[in-house]
Amino acid sequence: MGPVKEIDGVRTYVAVDGGMYENPRPALYGARYEAVVAERPDDPPEQVVALAGRCCESGDVLVWEAHLPAVRPGDVVAVFSTGAYTYSMASNYNRFPRPALVLAEEGRAALVVRREGYEDLVRMDVPLSAGVYQAVAGGPAAGGCGGV
Repeated sequence: MGPVKEIDGVRTYVAVDGGMYENPRPALYGARYEAVVAERPDDPPEQVVALAGRCCESGDVLVWEAHLPAVRPGDVVAVFSTGAYTYSMASNYNRFPRPALVLAEEGRAALVVRREGYEDLVRMDVPLSAGVYQAVAGGPAAGGCGGV
């Protein structure tokens, strides 16, 4: 869990290390999930919060009404039944690395895809030479693309 933002009379948002780049289903078509604080799954709920992601989008909310015990910075949230399609739908939107994929069955867990790092994000990037960048930034008159 990250920062908490309370908007009186509206709702409380709790930032999580994740978001629509990892699981776009809530933003795309309103998929609903339940969540618990992983270290305290049996603690009774004390609050209703929205679990908000890290993307700069108003719809980047994984769970709109999570019934949780009092949350503390550093708590880990577990979101149930996100499904196997979540990994194939994940993207690097906002230049965030994709999460690890863990296969869990009958009390056992195995890492099947490692978490991406920032080096993975730039691995396919091609550096632009100064001359190419100036032509692109210069717009059509310079033979560029108008500031792309």
